[in-house]
Amino acid sequence: MMLTIRTTTGRENVVIDSLTTKIKSHSLPIKSIIHPEDLRGYIFVEGEQDDIENLIKNVPHVRGLISKAVKIDDIERFMIAEKSEVKFEVDDVVEIVGSPFKGEHAKITRVDETKNEITVELLEAAIPIPVTISVNSVRMHEKKKVQ
Repeated sequence: MMLTIRTTTGRENVVIDSLTTKIKSHSLPIKSIIHPEDLRGYIFVEGEQDDIENLIKNVPHVRGLISKAVKIDDIERFMIAEKSEVKFEVDDVVEIVGSPFKGEHAKITRVDETKNEITVELLEAAIPIPVTISVNSVRMHEKKKVQ
C-alpha cells in the first residue's frame, strides 16, 4: 500500500533522510519512498499503514499522514522524466527556479552542454556578476531576438 506523508514545503529531502535513517536503524519493512519534484510538501511511502505510522512518529517536518491509499498509476506521471527539447543559447533570458537566486531573471552569457550548465548575468543586479548554474535550475523566459 502506498500512503502520502505531508511535509513542510521545501523540507522533503530532510524528511526522506530522517525516514531512511529510521528505517535502517529499526529494520522497518518499508518498501520505497518517493518524492516527485513537482509535488512539493508530499512524500509517498510504500508499506503497511501501521509501519508507516510508526515510521513518521517524532520526525521533524512531518505534518501528517493521509491514510487514503494512492495507486502508483496516479503518481506515475510525476515520476517519468520528460525529455527537455529546450536549447539554451547565449543572450537568451531565463528565470532562475532554483538556487539562492530563485525568482531572478538573467541573461545567458555562456552555455556548457557537456556539464549541463550555463553562466548567466542577473538582469536586476547593479553590477553584472557571472553566476554558473545547472540548466535544471532555470526555465526559458525569453528567446534571444533574431536580427
